[in-house]
Amino acid sequence: MVFADEAGDFEFARKNNVSRYFILTTVSMADAKVGDELVNLRRELAWEGAELGEYFHAAKDRQAVRDEVFKAICKHDFKVQATIMEKSKAQPQVHTSRPRFYKYGWYYHFKHGMSRQIKGAPELMVVAASLGTRKERLGFADAVKDVLRQTASKTKHTANFCPAAADPCLPVADYCAWAIQRKWESGSKDLRSYDLIKDRITYEYDLWERGTHHHY
Repeated sequence: MVFADEAGDFEFARKNNVSRYFILTTVSMADAKVGDELVNLRRELAWEGAELGEYFHAAKDRQAVRDEVFKAICKHDFKVQATIMEKSKAQPQVHTSRPRFYKYGWYYHFKHGMSRQIKGAPELMVVAASLGTRKERLGFADAVKDVLRQTASKTKHTANFCPAAADPCLPVADYCAWAIQRKWESGSKDLRSYDLIKDRITYEYDLWERGTHHHY
């Protein structure tokens, strides 16, 4: 099973509170037991009176909650893959629309980052956190399904987009994406969370590392 989430935004400009990078992150695992643990953890934290949102979300959770979530997920076996996209290096034709930019990242992520993970697998389920407007969500879903047809044609596969709160395993992808984002956006100065998962990372690639031209 593969769970996916992203970190960063789709705004292509140098402004305050606009991300430098768009980071696509997948977490691959053999089973969904970590989801059961996170459901139980949420109940325990609620009983203890912890301040909780509607679901575990790394960027919004209190540090005390975040610590417990990382502790819980790191008990389980999973692998992390991340494709890093420095937005200012993206050629204009790559981001004529959000789904187009999203698909571009997914294609290279699955072609290179996920190839070893899915090679020889009899079947593949990809669960991704939905985002954007209703129209955009349809575009994102179609983009991922097309990428899977191109890169996983020899494997029986399906893709499911749902709200982050709908699947208890999606917070694992969210937390890993957030930890990797903290590293890249801070220039490797904020590694506290990244260090907790770095031994699980099998692929972390700066897609335009060799590029030198910035379009904004």
